[in-house]
Amino acid sequence: MAGSTQEPLLLRVARGETAERPPVWMMRQAGRYMKVYRDLRDRYPSFRERSENADLAIEISLQPWRAFQPDGVIMFSDILTPLPGIGIPFDIIESRGPVIDPPVRNAEQVKNLHPLEPEASLPFIKTILNTLRQEVGNQSTVLGFVGAPWTLAAYAVEGKSSKNYSIIKGMAFSEPAVLHQLLSKLADAIAVYVRYQIDCGAQVVQMFDSWAGQLTPQDYETFALPYQQQVVRQVKATHPDTPLILYISGSAGVLERMGQSGVDIVSVDWTVDMAEARQRLGRAMKVQGNVDPGVLFGSPAFIRDRIIDTVQKTGGQGHILNLGHGVLPGTPEDHVRVFFETGKQVNDLLAVHA
Repeated sequence: MAGSTQEPLLLRVARGETAERPPVWMMRQAGRYMKVYRDLRDRYPSFRERSENADLAIEISLQPWRAFQPDGVIMFSDILTPLPGIGIPFDIIESRGPVIDPPVRNAEQVKNLHPLEPEASLPFIKTILNTLRQEVGNQSTVLGFVGAPWTLAAYAVEGKSSKNYSIIKGMAFSEPAVLHQLLSKLADAIAVYVRYQIDCGAQVVQMFDSWAGQLTPQDYETFALPYQQQVVRQVKATHPDTPLILYISGSAGVLERMGQSGVDIVSVDWTVDMAEARQRLGRAMKVQGNVDPGVLFGSPAFIRDRIIDTVQKTGGQGHILNLGHGVLPGTPEDHVRVFFETGKQVNDLLAVHA
């Protein structure tokens, strides 16, 4: 094990401890903006091979760790990874994204889904998380992640990415019983998967409900929130001390409701002012985010100013510095380095600004 014996910074902050500075990592930290990743992708063009071959996934997860020493190292994977284990096969087609064929459209298909047995269907996850823990020791926090029930249901029902979610909304509003069955089965499977990730070494787990921002607040309360709560409740029953994060893209309209999910940290996207997000969520809720990924195309001075502004607005404590969405392809690697370096020096910079 590398590093000191003290628990890593991100884990301490996620648990609510007072810390010397906000920890910093990035969503989509490993990936297309890094040349080492693009080179590896050229050799292994299948996304599923890259994410489900343990050696490749470990290597990719560690690329940003070696380059930037972030406070969080997140395993390289996909939110759809557990679906075949419950009976929903998928493929990822380069430049088109995920395809689920046949999509899940009727009660019979939902009835045929079976519980997740991660040891049998996802054995590579244990190797990935175990190895990441050994590699980073206490110098960084290892994060796992999962998709939330609504978002996984949206993929399963639409059969692919969607711009308007008309098929799943059609099901929600005309055959809600079928959708509720699907959401509940997914919630049970995701809870099993989160617990498995924790048992394999994940110290914090982030749940992505990427598409829940497409719901009206009223429909969020019906089709997203109860199933987020179902996952959190089941995980906390056995692993009460593992912090959970919830992220939704385009969440300004449902921010307070995200806080009702039972998670420890709400990851805020960039469409909300961070000071307002803090106010709306209440001081007790820890926050993550929320620098616009586009900021990383600005000058180093501009990037620094935006980070300082964000951290000032959170009050510094109970905050994990991150982007408000994943880092964008084409982002200059040197600007990513500025983001991490600024994050680590932010208290000194704030003192200068004061």
